[in-house]
Amino acid sequence: MTPVNLNKARKARDRAEEKAKADENAIRFGRTKSQRLLEAAQAQKARDRLDQMKFEDE
Repeated sequence: MTPVNLNKARKARDRAEEKAKADENAIRFGRTKSQRLLEAAQAQKARDRLDQMKFEDE
């Protein structure tokens, strides 16, 4: 039987718990990079369209 380093075991357990919590938060609150880029592109397109529709007062 090999000895077990309890510090390594504790740290590995803590890392696994933190990773699980981070994954849960990513699912709950996060968006993928492609979703953020798509939303930014759509917002820019809408701003450009509104700018095209403005009347210029002279």
